[in-house]
Amino acid sequence: MNTKKNLLPALATHPGEIIQDELDARDVNQAEFAKLIGIEKTQLNEIIKGKRSINADLALLLEKALGIDADYWMNAQKNYELDQARINEKNQVRLESIEEWNIWSKNIPTIFFKKSKFLSGDPVQDIGIVKAIYGVSHVDQIASTYASPAYARYKKTNTDKVDRNNVVAWTKLISYLGEQQKVNTFHRKHKDGVLEQLKRLVTENKNVKERAVAILAEAGIKLIYHKNAEKCPIDGVCLWSGKNPLIGMSLRHNRLDNFAFTLFHELGHVYLHLVNNPEAQFLDDLDHSTNSINAEESEANEFAANSLISSKDWTTFIGNKNRMLDEYAISFGKEIGIHPIIIKGRIKHHFNDYTLRTKIANDIK
Repeated sequence: MNTKKNLLPALATHPGEIIQDELDARDVNQAEFAKLIGIEKTQLNEIIKGKRSINADLALLLEKALGIDADYWMNAQKNYELDQARINEKNQVRLESIEEWNIWSKNIPTIFFKKSKFLSGDPVQDIGIVKAIYGVSHVDQIASTYASPAYARYKKTNTDKVDRNNVVAWTKLISYLGEQQKVNTFHRKHKDGVLEQLKRLVTENKNVKERAVAILAEAGIKLIYHKNAEKCPIDGVCLWSGKNPLIGMSLRHNRLDNFAFTLFHELGHVYLHLVNNPEAQFLDDLDHSTNSINAEESEANEFAANSLISSKDWTTFIGNKNRMLDEYAISFGKEIGIHPIIIKGRIKHHFNDYTLRTKIANDIK
């Protein structure tokens, strides 16, 4: 079926312009033509300048004088008036959008959204995009999004160098992108298989990011990567997206050990907390431990650590006198089936000393 798209011109063309074109083509001046059709020259000049409309009587005169049907002139006048009305309406919409955007821009981090290429610079389009990202119909509703316990808890534990607007914006963008991702039905019973696949993936360290998305999609879990905003020191977020868990990762520390721990930490939230609470949302800055004030974060940390390296294996490793040597981490990693950089990362956490050096590559492949 063919569809016709109505295109709105930038300017409406008054039929008077067409009259002038015809006169120029015929080398007839306005005074001569006005005398021919029996109207005042000033009246004709006003028609040509678009200050007067063409009525039925004048259309008939133009038909006789120029040999162009009266219906053509009447339609030209009608189309001009319709185009003018549409242009006026469009301009009014734009004026209202500009005024509304001035309010939106004070409540959202426009720089972040522009860098992420979600804003075009056209307020008529951008307002709709921002509404979709935040899941609101009016700018006044943004304030209510800050009332989430997750934002409040995050703010309390990271009082410096944090912009709340940016934290909310990044999280909302993750949620928005998650809505567009299609995955299988989520089943909690698949947990062990999922963790084992991801552990092997980290150990192999080949196409890690892409394959992690595919593994989790098969298990009904959405995984979104997106760079975080300024003053938004978040490694990961975990929340529901419809009937599926959604994990967002900023990859701000683009290292294999950080990637693995963040992913398994968020999976800890999925399997320990999210499944029991449809309203839950977890924001994680893994550079700053929140164990002392939040048991759920402590549980997610323990889940991640033990899923990557079992407590039994870790006891064996940390009790060995060669535990600080790269060679021992490599050999022990082969023995238990985990990348040695994960072991080195846990050593740093164990001793709370992140200055410890290693020659083991930590890049994500």
